Parts: sequence; C-alpha cells; structure tokens
Amino acid sequence: MSEPEHSPSGERHRAAGKSQAPGSDDSELGARLEQLDTSLSQARSKREVPAPKGASDTSSRSGVALAFRLGAEFVSGVLVGAAIGYGIDTFLAIAPWGLIVFTLIGFGAGVLNMMRAAGEGPSRHRPKS
Repeated sequence: MSEPEHSPSGERHRAAGKSQAPGSDDSELGARLEQLDTSLSQARSKREVPAPKGASDTSSRSGVALAFRLGAEFVSGVLVGAAIGYGIDTFLAIAPWGLIVFTLIGFGAGVLNMMRAAGEGPSRHRPKS
C-alpha cells in the first residue's frame, strides 16, 4: 500500500489518481486570473462616474466632521451674542434687554454661519460687477 502525499504544493491531487502535468495548473490559473482582471477592470470603468465640476467640497468631508463644524458654528454664534448682551447689560444697567436682544442676534448669526459652512447660504464676498 502506498501512502498519499500531502504537500503544500498540491501533490494531493496526484495521489488521488489525477495525473496532470505540473505546469498545467499554473497556466490554467494564470489564464483565469487574467480573465478575472479584465472583467474587473471593465466593471470598474463602468462604475466610475466623474464628479460634477460645480459640486461643493463638503461632499468629500466626513459627515461627522461636518456635523461637529456646523454645531460649533451655531453654538459659537449664540454664545458670542449672549456674551456681548451680558456685557452691555452690565455696562449700561439695562438688564435683561441687552442679553435678550443680542442672544437673538447671535442666534441669527449662528444660523447664517452654519449655512455658509454647509455651502447653502450667501457667501461673504459679493461678485464684482
């Protein structure tokens, strides 16, 4: 009785009764890999869509980073407005009107800055006519 050969190079198939030339598996595998490579490259070329030229750069950013930036823009606007209102209240002794008015102005500034950061609002620079 002969023992089957178990080597990592695929000698198991010969022991099972299949007698193939050693190079035929490699050439067949190479041909299949070439066919797979060409079909993958064709599929990738069909799937790739060029980016429109007028798109904003926010689409390339991470969604989480954009969300944090928009939140920071809004909160900073409200806090700066409230701080200015508190300072005016303290300086002019007109509490709470300065705080109320400037908190609302800060809210509006925060929304406007948030829209600018998202690319949806008016830009700071007007086009020259």
